[in-house]
Amino acid sequence: MDSVSQLLLGASVTTAVMGRKARLWQSALVGAVCGTLPDLDVFIDHGDAIRNMTFHRTESHSLLFLTLISPVLAWLIAGVLKAKAEFPRWWVAVWLALITHPLLDLMTVYGTQLGLPFTDFPYAIGSMFIVDPLYTLPLLAGIVLALLLRGERGRRWNNRGLALSTGYLAWSMLAQAWVTHKVEASLAQQGIVYEKLLVTPTALNTLVWRVVSVTDEAYREGYYSLFSPSKPLETQRYPRDPALREQVRGDWYVERVAWFSQGVYNLRQQKGDVQVIDLRMGEEPSYSFTFQLGPLPLDHQRHLPTQQADSRPSLSTMWQQFLQRL
Repeated sequence: MDSVSQLLLGASVTTAVMGRKARLWQSALVGAVCGTLPDLDVFIDHGDAIRNMTFHRTESHSLLFLTLISPVLAWLIAGVLKAKAEFPRWWVAVWLALITHPLLDLMTVYGTQLGLPFTDFPYAIGSMFIVDPLYTLPLLAGIVLALLLRGERGRRWNNRGLALSTGYLAWSMLAQAWVTHKVEASLAQQGIVYEKLLVTPTALNTLVWRVVSVTDEAYREGYYSLFSPSKPLETQRYPRDPALREQVRGDWYVERVAWFSQGVYNLRQQKGDVQVIDLRMGEEPSYSFTFQLGPLPLDHQRHLPTQQADSRPSLSTMWQQFLQRL
């Protein structure tokens, strides 16, 4: 999720855990910092664009590693605040602020390697868009009211905001399961066969869902609205290039994106260069992660992968698309 949501979630969780055992602003500040810490790995340059994408949300998002570091951070915080008697509670608060970060990231489609060092599988539920104001605003309102009102009344508002935002996450998973069920039935009725199926929300909401089905030869993209359940699912077909895929088979960068995207990707040639595209984020023809690999035969000594500029639509365009698809 976005950094603002992670900051607010950390602040809200820590405030809820510490209760009267710490000043409200101290709890919120510590939680905000801890909730942001895992994403500092974005400042690490792994050498090229594909490595930077696929090595984000790795060790810094590991549930085990975050659990191991939590008592150290809690001990330092309790010492700085001269509250060593409250170390056990700070430990729980810091631990929750840290691990809720990758658990929230898990809700997006990106992929979070939270099982390291036991597995590097990029887990992704995909029921939340990376930015969703209906998740963030309850957290923001709860923390702001808590800081303004202070005391028990303020803490109650924080708890309400946390409960509402968590309920919204639960709603997103239920909505995703329902849409997936309806989409599978619709595709079967239309005789559309697929090997991979992605159902994930469009930008900033959980009412309109993007559907991507993938085979070796092509992929299809369509949209399903919870407000128009009786409307037939219409999908647009886009070709894949099995011959090109065979030509670059075994290339580390291509295989890395294929693995990270869980098979929901495409390869194409444009102006003589091979491009590998993660189809999960963005929509046709604008994707968040499109990488230039250079001309065939691929030579990464001469052409390290570069990321094509993100050409996502403006907010006004996204709003118009949302209304049209609703």
